[in-house]
Amino acid sequence: MSAKGPAIIINFKVYSEIEGEGSLRLARICNDIADETGANLVVCPPMTELSYVADQVEIPVYSQNVDPRKPGSGTGFVTPSLVRSAGANGTLINHSEHKQPADAVGSCVSLCKDLGLVTCVCADTVAIAKDLAIFSPDYIAVEPPELIGGDISVTTANPAIVSDTVDAVKSVDKGIKVLCGAGVKNGKDVRKAVDLGAEGVLLASGVVKASNPDAVIRDLIRDV
Repeated sequence: MSAKGPAIIINFKVYSEIEGEGSLRLARICNDIADETGANLVVCPPMTELSYVADQVEIPVYSQNVDPRKPGSGTGFVTPSLVRSAGANGTLINHSEHKQPADAVGSCVSLCKDLGLVTCVCADTVAIAKDLAIFSPDYIAVEPPELIGGDISVTTANPAIVSDTVDAVKSVDKGIKVLCGAGVKNGKDVRKAVDLGAEGVLLASGVVKASNPDAVIRDLIRDV
C-alpha cells in the first residue's frame, strides 16, 4: 500500500474506546481510508493489541513505546526486538506521558535502527527537540504537554513552536521529518501544521474518542 501526503500518526493511547475489539475496529477504519485515498496513515495501538492489529492491517503499525533493552531478562519491559517480532513497523519514543532520559532515547533509536524500525521521538519544547535530533530519528514530534488532549491545536495556540522546531531540528539533521501534536483535531489543523513546515501530525483523542472516527479521519486528510 503506497502512501502520500503528510504523515497522520494516530496514537490510540489506552482509552476505553480501544479496549478489546476497539483497537482493530479503529485500525481497520484507518486501513480502509488509506487504501481508498492513499493517505499516509499510521496507527499506534496499545501494547496488548500490537501483534493482533499488525497482523490484520496493511498500513504501518507503531508501538507506543520501547525500552532501551536488548532481549534477555527484563520483566515488564518492551524491547525493540519484541516490537519488531510482533509485526510492528516502528515506534513512538519519549512521549510526554512516558518520558525517558536523553541517553535512553538515543539507545532506543539506535536499537530500533538496527532492526529497521521507524522511530518517532517526541519532544516537549524546541530546545529538547534540537537536543534529541543528534540521534537522527526518522521523526521528531513536538507536543507541548499542556495542550495534549485539549480543544486548541498547537498550530493555533503556539504556531511558533512548530516553525521553530522545524528550523532547530533541520539545523542538526535535514533528514529528520518534523511532526506536531497536541490538540490537533481537524483538517484545518493539519493544513496549518504543513504550512508551518511540519511534515505531518501526531494525534490521539481527536480520533480515538470521536463518535464518528471515519468522518474525522477523512476531514484530517481533506486539504492535504
